[in-house]
Amino acid sequence: MANIKSAKKRTLVIAKKSANNKTKKSRIKTYIKKFEIALEDNNLEEAKAHLRSVEKYLDQAACINLVSKNAASRKVSRLTKRLNNAV
Repeated sequence: MANIKSAKKRTLVIAKKSANNKTKKSRIKTYIKKFEIALEDNNLEEAKAHLRSVEKYLDQAACINLVSKNAASRKVSRLTKRLNNAV
């Protein structure tokens, strides 16, 4: 346990940031799952809407280095490829 006041503050700040990052990653995973479900049901319009959401949230995550830019781009590319093959 931290004894110094600044170290105690850092642990609190890190806990808040970690929780925030966890929610952002969870949101991305949720929209990817929604996209996959819509794709399985052949609901292409809904899948396109979810793909736009996934792309938006991945770009935001890449800007703050939550996910690397290459990983975000790769995920969007693979999802887009799956949507285009379904059409």
